[in-house]
Formats: sequence, C-alpha cells, structure tokens
Amino acid sequence: MTDRAAERVVIDRVGHQGDGVAKTPAGPVFVPYTLPGETAAVEKMGERAKLIEVVTASSERIAAICPYFGTCGGCALQHWQEKFYRQWKRDLIVAALDYEGIRAEIGDLIDVHGKGRRRVVLHAKCGSGKNLTVGFTARRSHAIVEIDRCPVLAQPLARVFEIGRRIAEILAPMVKPLDIQFTATEGGLDVDVRGSGSINSKLISSLAKITADEGLARLTRHGEVVTQLHEAVVTIGRARVMLPPGVFLQATEMGETALADTVISAIGRAKHIADLFCGVGTFALRLAEHAKLFAVDSDAPAIAALSRAAKTPGLKPVEAIVRDLFRRPLVATELKDYDTVVLDPPRQGAETQARELAQSNIARAVYVSCNPASFARDAKILSQSGFKLLRVTPFDQFRYSPHVELIGVFER
Repeated sequence: MTDRAAERVVIDRVGHQGDGVAKTPAGPVFVPYTLPGETAAVEKMGERAKLIEVVTASSERIAAICPYFGTCGGCALQHWQEKFYRQWKRDLIVAALDYEGIRAEIGDLIDVHGKGRRRVVLHAKCGSGKNLTVGFTARRSHAIVEIDRCPVLAQPLARVFEIGRRIAEILAPMVKPLDIQFTATEGGLDVDVRGSGSINSKLISSLAKITADEGLARLTRHGEVVTQLHEAVVTIGRARVMLPPGVFLQATEMGETALADTVISAIGRAKHIADLFCGVGTFALRLAEHAKLFAVDSDAPAIAALSRAAKTPGLKPVEAIVRDLFRRPLVATELKDYDTVVLDPPRQGAETQARELAQSNIARAVYVSCNPASFARDAKILSQSGFKLLRVTPFDQFRYSPHVELIGVFER
C-alpha cells in the first residue's frame, strides 16, 4: 500500500543516467529503478523523486541479481531485460552523435564484462557510536551502504569486503573516511588505502599481518608502500607491467583485450603512432609489436612503468614522456612525423587536443572514449577539419551501469 502523500507518475523513458523519466506538467521527473511504461508512486524532490512503489510493472522488468540492488548505488539497471538494456546503452551513443549532428556507422553493443570487474574501490567510515560501515555509496549520496558481496566483481575480488573491513578496523581510530582500492593482479590483490593520514609502526605491523594472512601482493597508503609480498604485475601483450599503486586499468580483462584488438585492427599499416593519454600502455605495448610508438600521459608513475615494460624483446621502439595534454596538447608541428594518432582520454574528453589534431596533417585518428557526450563534441571538431568518422564500435564493460565505452575511427 502506498503512502497517501505519494504522487503517481508514468515513466516515459530511461534517461542517460539510468533513471526512469516521467513527463509532468512541471517538467521531467527522474525516478531511479523504474522502466518505460511503469506507473510509480514517488516522493518528489524537485526534478528528482524517491521511488516508493512500482504500482504497475513493465513486462520488461526482471528480478535483480543482487540483494543490495536499489540500496547500493553501484548498479542502476539490473531490473531491465537484456535486450532492452543493450538497445538503450547503444542509443546513448546514437543520441550523443545526433546532438552534435554527426553521422556514422554504429555497430552493435559488444558485451565485454567477461569474468567481471578486476578493480573496485570500497568506502569506510565510522558513524555515530563509532560504528564502522564498509561498502559502496548509495545512489546520489555520500552515505555508505554496508554490503558483503558484489556479483559484478571478478572472482579474485570475492574477499575484498572482508579484507576491507579488516583494514578499516585497524585504521578506525584515525576517525577518517577511507577509500580502499583493490586491483586484481597476477601477483595477487594490490591494495591502496586513501584517507588514513599518518600511521605509526604499530598500525603498519597490523596492516602487514593482513597482507600476509590474505596473501596480498602489496598494500600501500596514498601510493606509499606499507608492505609487499609479491609483484603487482599484469601482462599487456607480450610485456609484463609492474603497476604503480592505484594506477588506472581497464575495468575487465575481456574489455581491455577487446578494446586493444579493435584499436590494432583500426591502425592499418601505420608505421609511427602517437598514443595520447596512454597510461601504463594498454594500447602502446600492443601497438609496439607493429609500429614505432610515441606515448604521452600526465601520470609520471604510469609512464615510468610503461618505459620499463617497453624494453621487452620483440617490441619496436617506444618513447614515453610525461606531459599534461589538457594544458599542453601536442600541436600540429609536433604531430607532423606521425601517420596515426590513438587517444584514450578520461571522461572529460580531449577538446584541446582535438583542436590541435584538426590543424595537423594526421590522416587517421583512433579515439577510445568512456563518455559519448565528450566524444561527440570532439568528433564534431575533427569533422569540421575534414576528418570523417568511419565507424563507432560500442562496448559494455560496466554492466548494469549507465557507462558505455566506444572506439571511433576517423580518416581524412
């Protein structure tokens, strides 16, 4: 039975953040965990609403796979049949390109969830009465939801909630919110703790015991090694990369492989490639099996790791430098020696760099993006300079979330 104070709305569509959108006389209202055609009882809070009850359910609704769905803010769309969910996620790219007036061939969404996500960040905080909560944040909130399992994580991360709680209990006297990042590596779990402040030798000994008990590869605090048992290493192509603490990796192994294979197939017979926003070499170390590489990123530890890995026998020369491409993009004259550019910027895209690419003589650009909106904006910049967006390949690496990745291939 619904509260008499609740309002009823009919959901028209699912918005780009995964919330249902209801049309009302006052404007659109966004209701999480609802689907098109459903009637929902809600408590309005401006343009957003809290779902109280689904009064009339859609035939597209299915049971969620996780008992925390609807409370934990990690997933938005476990309740939607796969066919409709996949179409919606692909349509996010279609809509972003349409908004900028870009026409291109857009492939079907490729599911690259694989065995699950290989990295995760847990949050921990002492509340009133010093009660410790460890888990994920609620949707659109800083409140932490206590959870003990997550079905979207890869098997090596199955114990992160127990390990995270052990770490947080040791650091609880610091009374600081913690972020605890876990990354699955070939040497075991790599753990980086943020927010603890300075720690004494007794706490270090306690953390070292957890590392030994759990067989962790390494435990660091703000990137500083506390204790290490094994190398935190991953294999990229034929190279072994020693990971810096907390460094970015593609979310799933299958996703990384699929993205890299698509990039490699798109470079054609390129002989000299500039890989921008290269990170630890997700693409560069594989591309170096085929062509000379110039790799650029603002993350100095990532560039150092890439430079070491690039010495692997059988790879063509890789020059890797540290440079902030948002403040100092490669200008047209610096790009004249390359026949292809690969770029994989963060969510804000690469607008400044795209403007320099537009002024260069580069004939081919392969753009990897995790944000259709910023990609479409940059695609418009490139298209206005004579580039043609040949095709877009969408990837679903973050299943049940509104995040979609893509690779766009440009030529002129």
